[in-house]
Amino acid sequence: MSPHATGRRRVHRTVTRGLPLALAAALVAAGPAMAAPSENARVIRTATLGEIPLGPFSNALLPGSVDDDHGVKLGGIGSDIYPAGRKGEYWTVTDRGPNGQIKVDGKKRRTFPVPGFDPAIVRIRVAGDAVKVVDAIPLTTSSGQAVTGLPNQKSRDEAPYTYDASTALPYDPDGLDTEGIVRAGDGTFWLVDEYGPSLIHVSARGRVLTRYVPRGLHLTGAGYPVVEALPSVLLHRKANRGFEGLAQLPGGDLVLALQSPLSLPDAGAGDASRTTRLLRFSPKKKAVTAEYAYRFDPVDVVDPGEDDTSELKISSVVAVGGDRLLVEERTDRAARLQVVRLGRDADILGGRWDDDTTSPSLEQLDDPAAAGVPVLRKRLVVDLDRVSGVPEKIEGVARVDHDTLALIDDNDFGMTDGAGAFDAQGRLVDSGIRTTVTYVRVPEGL
Repeated sequence: MSPHATGRRRVHRTVTRGLPLALAAALVAAGPAMAAPSENARVIRTATLGEIPLGPFSNALLPGSVDDDHGVKLGGIGSDIYPAGRKGEYWTVTDRGPNGQIKVDGKKRRTFPVPGFDPAIVRIRVAGDAVKVVDAIPLTTSSGQAVTGLPNQKSRDEAPYTYDASTALPYDPDGLDTEGIVRAGDGTFWLVDEYGPSLIHVSARGRVLTRYVPRGLHLTGAGYPVVEALPSVLLHRKANRGFEGLAQLPGGDLVLALQSPLSLPDAGAGDASRTTRLLRFSPKKKAVTAEYAYRFDPVDVVDPGEDDTSELKISSVVAVGGDRLLVEERTDRAARLQVVRLGRDADILGGRWDDDTTSPSLEQLDDPAAAGVPVLRKRLVVDLDRVSGVPEKIEGVARVDHDTLALIDDNDFGMTDGAGAFDAQGRLVDSGIRTTVTYVRVPEGL
């Protein structure tokens, strides 16, 4: 996602209204979300990533991939977090790399200051108050070349430009804007991507094995297998708002979360909508087996003072046993964690809502439930905006133990939007925002 032009506020309320997950799970079927009674969730530990120059980091993985990092440090690893098996260790994944927006002649241009940057899976260890990188795996094509983080298709994606927005960069059909991550039992990884949107199966050493994309995407020229196996309605994803969250259920199935409502039938409808979609994917069948409608809370409930519904997003989904999910719905300043159950009676796959000629569309319905849509019922677990010490722009959530969550923020590689993001010498004017892992304890267990 793009960074913020004005940075992020660091004000947090001192009271939490978190509902313990164990209790929340029992109440999922009781009805729509409402205020939760617990006020005891708290931050118990924080750790930050030190300054690691991006050029040397990238070139150690793929020699010669980055000519000039413009003073950017390693960041963006907060796109997701997944337990790595050892206490205090996690798999994380970068997004597409440093990027921003600069207005030229009144129009915004998407900048990629380090176009040679290659998205990577990064294993971290939390040691005291520090986050340390213990391993990194570059994402590569079938022949071992960098996939890069550049947009794929001229007809569909934003045009990429250099750091100062003066020179156009080439599109790259291999490019990935990676977000969610899980590790399968065989040691391979599954990732989701915002461009396609797509689901990506990756070998233990980072080679893309298969990229699953919507039917009708017609992505050509990629250096790895591309399979059109996802519903074609996903072709209406909002720019930069494809798949963001990914969970692995106990049986091995995957749940993919569309970050924002589809632009269906148009961008205006998507921006005004509070209904997004989750997909269930079977790695065994290599197919989507279910689809669910997820309804955001009103934006001013998620983020008091915010009135722009288009700011609502899902950034993380986490399996919490059986067919239950912990879902993070957020703006860039606030986040709430909800529990939902993926019941068979909530499946809308293959019905009228996957037909992009249906009018009104799912996204246009003011009250989907009243129109017969089996919207997932949810129950609030914790309002992170009310927990003192939680950073903003939390994009990754991991379950640590029965009563603890690990959260990670996306620091956007220290970038901000606008012409002032770099100085006269082309060096980054760092925002000062650090990648932070924050442990939050939720009373009565997960």
